[in-house]
Amino acid sequence: MNKQSIYHKNYIENGYLMNYEKPPKVLRTSNQVYQFKIELLDIFPTIWRRILVPADYNFWDLHMAIQDAMGWTGSHLHHFEIKGKGKRRMSSVGVPNFYNMHELPEIFPGWEISMHKYFNDLGEEAKYMYDYGDGWVHSVKLEGFIFREKKVKYPHCIGGERACPPEDCGGVPGYQEVIETLSNPYHSRHRDMRIWVGENWDAEKFNPSKVFFHDPYKIWKQAFLET
Repeated sequence: MNKQSIYHKNYIENGYLMNYEKPPKVLRTSNQVYQFKIELLDIFPTIWRRILVPADYNFWDLHMAIQDAMGWTGSHLHHFEIKGKGKRRMSSVGVPNFYNMHELPEIFPGWEISMHKYFNDLGEEAKYMYDYGDGWVHSVKLEGFIFREKKVKYPHCIGGERACPPEDCGGVPGYQEVIETLSNPYHSRHRDMRIWVGENWDAEKFNPSKVFFHDPYKIWKQAFLET
């Protein structure tokens, strides 16, 4: 997992305060988890995941769970676009836009905003943007509120199909090129492409039981507090 240590310098230089949102006591002791379905848009057949995450997560925590479940590396910027029930306008939540890149809207720090403030009703849906260069867009839909099960460690991936695209492959067009190249053993770039994506990468395979979830707070500290 990329530590993204450059965030620390940028964040301090731009005058932000570091505040990792601690949920209200009632939520810290909650026995609920949220069930989300994540779909990577503009690719067919669909690449999707279904995950269960603790109800007291903030948006950074949710971001990390999505990254791990999908198979991304966390090496690029991200943000959510969500309105939420009872909200008047769309909000962008994620890593602040330090350098005003790509004409992005104002982005509020995801680690300072509890997930439940926007995902506050069944069917609530957000767009999750990752890697502004490749332009990956995911839908993130709240499907249910579920009670925790004993002996189950959360977050937990309970379903999904197809492998995550290789990081930095060039977005949807680049991904399609990867698939076309690998499907033709006579393609001039077939061998090089196979080496680049990895010998074991298979676009059609995904095993939920193999998903490893990193500690989101630990990754946040590495990214923003450690120089």
